[in-house]
Amino acid sequence: MKSSGMPPRSAGIDEHVLDHARRAVARHLAPTPLIPFHAAGLSVPVHLKYEGAQPTGSFKVRGAVSALSAYAAQGVRVVTASAGNHALGIAHASRLLGVDATVVVPKNASRAKLRALGGYPVDLVREGDDYDGAERHALALAAQGMTYVSAYNNPYVIAGQSTLVGEVARELAGDFTIVVPTGAGGLVAGVALGARREPRDIRVVGVESDACHALSAAVAAGHVVPVPIGDTIADGLVGNIEPDSLTPLVIRECGTPLVYVDEAAIRRSVREFAVSAGLVAEGSSAAALAALRAGLVPTDRPVVLVVSGRNIAPDLLADLLARQDRHGG
Repeated sequence: MKSSGMPPRSAGIDEHVLDHARRAVARHLAPTPLIPFHAAGLSVPVHLKYEGAQPTGSFKVRGAVSALSAYAAQGVRVVTASAGNHALGIAHASRLLGVDATVVVPKNASRAKLRALGGYPVDLVREGDDYDGAERHALALAAQGMTYVSAYNNPYVIAGQSTLVGEVARELAGDFTIVVPTGAGGLVAGVALGARREPRDIRVVGVESDACHALSAAVAAGHVVPVPIGDTIADGLVGNIEPDSLTPLVIRECGTPLVYVDEAAIRRSVREFAVSAGLVAEGSSAAALAALRAGLVPTDRPVVLVVSGRNIAPDLLADLLARQDRHGG
């Protein structure tokens, strides 16, 4: 049954914040396509919400635009730590909205990501031997007067991700289930809040990688707990989360179920998106299809799979496709 009531004010994400995000994203970003997915063995209509069509190739630009449009009016300088999709989102929003931004990346960040970030007018700082070191430096800068914008632990960022489900609801009639790749939980928390605002029954299912259960562990425990991290091509779905993160609270209050899929299923799904739909999908994006194929998603109504981004290394994608050619899947 559909949840009722206002979004959880205890998480600081009320109707005002959600309305701000809807206006900001609608003003600055075009809706991404909803694509019918025709593939063997599917017993229910399936649609792909393709966030790879975003200007940065990932859904994370939604949260960045929402947050930086809020901070633009305050005249603050923002800082974040990331070498991936969130960094690109912040960089794009910084240029779009004229907000000064500093992006801290670890010293071991890939050259490809550094080249991509170098095309934006942000202050790019290389500090720390890994992400944790980069984050510590970014937080130190925030303590000196900047505003830290987390990739997931920020009300405006989470609200920005909620705009995805509203776009789907405007295109797809009736009730549906939306399946969301899930790491620290910014996207699934936003989608859960967005679904609660719709007058129809929209089910939300979050999908973790078996390599990391940080969000589901926090939801089960009632507080953030450290978890082991395994190897996966779905790098956007792994990593421990901040102790005061808003996302487990939102997931608990919305009653959103979380499931997980293994590495082999993720790899197969990257290949299936390329072969069956002609879409480039990064490993994190493939978790939603993997869950559907594993029978972890109810199929009593149409299903929407969120393809969260396309920023996969070309050599990795080529290797995955070559393995299919040699071994048939």
